[in-house]
Amino acid sequence: MPRKRKETVLFFCAHNDDQIIGAGGTLAKYAREGKYIVTVILAFGEGSHPWLQKREIIVQRVRESKKADRILGGKELMYFGLQEGKFREDAKKKNIKAKVTRLIQGRRPSKIFTHSIDDPHPDHKAAYYLLEEALKQLDYAPEVYTFSVWNPITIRKRNYPKLFVDISKTFPIKIKALMAHESQKIAVFTLLWNIYRTAILNGLKHGCKYAEMFIRIK
Repeated sequence: MPRKRKETVLFFCAHNDDQIIGAGGTLAKYAREGKYIVTVILAFGEGSHPWLQKREIIVQRVRESKKADRILGGKELMYFGLQEGKFREDAKKKNIKAKVTRLIQGRRPSKIFTHSIDDPHPDHKAAYYLLEEALKQLDYAPEVYTFSVWNPITIRKRNYPKLFVDISKTFPIKIKALMAHESQKIAVFTLLWNIYRTAILNGLKHGCKYAEMFIRIK
């Protein structure tokens, strides 16, 4: 008999710490359940340190994201190299929609996690719309969930079904993976209070210590 294929889960994000902030505990939990985790990062994030050589910061940020992905338990990590602030134009130029469609068709994830449509960051919004366009080309329908990074409240799709994931056991792994992004220490410490607050509030709603909440859009 052929071996049963592992369930695949795809995390699709703009920058190399977005999936950790929005869904790191869930990613780590799914990895520990034996699911095959694929993470797509659209930009290298070289704009975070404009005073450094572009190549230097790309190497550093890729190294950090690979370390974080190992901590979380991911199996595949790939970059598409889009230019920050110009996702839509660059994605069109590089035919990224077709690449994303082929990737999803090949891996056939059961679930996909990406940015919320309400996120005010332009790259996060662009990632959402890029995935939405790619999904139209699929011959099957994976479950699609959105997570929050910068949006304080959810306005659109807030009445859609929600998924709460108990991450009480994997929340420390999420924080450890986030701290692996040493070049982003200031930004990370700025966000930490809200990451803890959100996980605790979601946990209270779900009857556990820490939880992550997602909105199912498909």
